[in-house]
Amino acid sequence: MAAKKIAFIGLGIMGLPMATHLVNAGYTVTGVNKGREAEDTLVARGGLRGGSIAEAVADADIVITMVPDSPDVDLVLRGEGGVFDNAKPGTLVIDMSTIRPDVSRDLAAVGTERGFRVLDAPVSGGEAGAVEAKLSIMVGGAREDFEAARPVFDVLGTTPVLVGPSGSGQTVKAANQLIVAGNIQLLAEALVFLEAHNVDTEAGLEVLGGGLAGSTVLQRKGTAMRERNFAPGFRIALHDKDMRIITDSATAAGVAIPLGSQVAQYVAALKNQGHGGLDHSALLKVVLELSGREAD
Repeated sequence: MAAKKIAFIGLGIMGLPMATHLVNAGYTVTGVNKGREAEDTLVARGGLRGGSIAEAVADADIVITMVPDSPDVDLVLRGEGGVFDNAKPGTLVIDMSTIRPDVSRDLAAVGTERGFRVLDAPVSGGEAGAVEAKLSIMVGGAREDFEAARPVFDVLGTTPVLVGPSGSGQTVKAANQLIVAGNIQLLAEALVFLEAHNVDTEAGLEVLGGGLAGSTVLQRKGTAMRERNFAPGFRIALHDKDMRIITDSATAAGVAIPLGSQVAQYVAALKNQGHGGLDHSALLKVVLELSGREAD
């Protein structure tokens, strides 16, 4: 590994296992998180505590950000005491958060002007994908920077792909979230349909998973939805943010997404009802309520 020191900012549900994999792969990983408990966990696993963003990035070869939303990334990168003010020139800055493509392009332009190599590299796979190091990684930026980051991506996922210039990774991630939300919504509708006809839903989902209707969503979410287990792997509040990114970006491009817009309203409704902390498979609640069936 030519680049051995990584500053990892954002040790949440996905960030912590990702940082842990990098530690296990032999990198020196310095973690920074709002909550001290996650930093403690990383230290117990062999990582280092950053103290502050400025301290963590000062001698890093690579900086990875994994935070919730566009304003968070903006603050971490170009805010006072942030990455752009404190990292050394030439540092590879990889934002693996899911944010607006236009914000990603703007940050890349600012970073490049200030002498950094910037990639947007959002991921798909949820908590399970992060824990299992099986993330799909959609990367926007320069080819040479992608190749420099490739060893890191190979530790974290199975499908790192350069999809275009800066902002392209975020655009593909928006499309990913559109497909995932639609998949979950249709799985919820199918499950309620099966239940209404007194079908053995375990057997029903098993056979559906073996045919053209099979999907990673069905594989990862089907059992939990049958059991009404909405412990968060990917929270409704975050998917609501993602759906607003896709609907706003589609509107800006003049693209119609009628089904996606409907599902976006369901996701927003769940959040507004106070269910933002539940897993996005809680879309099942919407279908149950619309069907007049017990939602809990």
